[in-house]
Amino acid sequence: MANPNNIGDIVATTIENRSKKAADNITRNMALLNRMSKRGNIRPFSGGTNIWQELEYAQNQTAMFYSGYEVINVSPSQIFSAAEYPIRQAAVAVSISGLEELQNAGAEQMIDLVAGRVKNAENTLRALIEQSMYSNGSQPKEINGLQQLVAANPQNSVGGIDGTTWQFWRNISFGSVTDGGAATTSANIRRYWDTIWPQLIRGTDKPDLIIVDNLNWRLYNESLQPLQRITNAEMGAAGFQTLEYMGQPVVLGGGFQGYSTDPVPVGGPPQGYTWFLNTNYVHYRPHRERNFVPLNPDRFSINQDAVVKLIGWAGNLTISNRRLQAVQYPS
Repeated sequence: MANPNNIGDIVATTIENRSKKAADNITRNMALLNRMSKRGNIRPFSGGTNIWQELEYAQNQTAMFYSGYEVINVSPSQIFSAAEYPIRQAAVAVSISGLEELQNAGAEQMIDLVAGRVKNAENTLRALIEQSMYSNGSQPKEINGLQQLVAANPQNSVGGIDGTTWQFWRNISFGSVTDGGAATTSANIRRYWDTIWPQLIRGTDKPDLIIVDNLNWRLYNESLQPLQRITNAEMGAAGFQTLEYMGQPVVLGGGFQGYSTDPVPVGGPPQGYTWFLNTNYVHYRPHRERNFVPLNPDRFSINQDAVVKLIGWAGNLTISNRRLQAVQYPS
C-alpha cells in the first residue's frame, strides 16, 4: 500500500495500477491497433539495439523439373532476411507541487488528484503515439508511420531495405490524379478502389483493414447511397465508425483529431489518403519493460518545491511485407 506521506509512492502506485489499462486503451481506441490486437500482431520485444522484423523475400532457387539421372540443384538458397527498425522513445510528466501536496494531504485526496493527472498524461501520450502512426518519417525521433511504411512513393527505404533496389519491398501506390485521371469523387472512388484491390490478393491473403480520412469517408459513404449501406459489426462494436468494402471494414481514421493549438499536433490520415492494410504484416512493437509504465527514480526539482514522475513508452510500428499493402493518395 502506498505511503500517504510519500508523493512518489502514490504517483508510482497510481500509474502502475493504470498501466495495463493504458496499454489496453491503445488497442481499443485506435483502429489499426485494434485490428492488430485481434490478429495477435502486438508483439512486445525484450531488448537489443534495434527491433528486427523477420521477412521472407525470395523463392527457393533450386526448384526445377528434371529427368532421370539429371543432377538436381541442391545449392543453399537465401530466402529469409530481416528489416531493422530503431527503438523510439516517448514520455510524459506528472507533476505535483509542494503546495498541492499540502492541500491534498489525505491519502484519498492525493490519490484522486494524482489519478486525474495520470489519466490526462496517458491520454496525451497515447495521442502523441497515434498521431505519429500516420507520419512520413521526416521527424527523426518519431515512430515509423503509415506514410513511410506504405508510401505514395513505394521506392523509399523502410527498415534499412531500399525499395529502389528490391522490388519485393514496394507497396502498391495509386494516385487519384496520376493514375485515375481525376480527383476522387463519390462517382469514381469505388472504381479506384476496384483497381487497387485485385493487386493485393494472394490466395486467402488480402487486406483486412481499410483506413480512410474524413474526405474519402464522406465520398465512399455517398457512393453507397443508391445501395443498401453495409456496416462492419465487429469494428462498430469497438466504437469505430465503419462501413465495408469487399467484406472488410472501412474505418474512419480521421474524425476529431484535436486542435491546432494542442501540444500534440493534429493527427489522423492526411486528406485524400486511404490505406489498404493486411495487418498480418503490420506490427505494433512496444518494449516489454516500457509500455506506459512509470520511470524511476522520481525527479525532484533543484530550485522548485515539486516532484515529477515520468510515464514512459518505447517501441515502433514495423512492417514485414510491403507488397500486400496499398495507399491511395490525392495527387
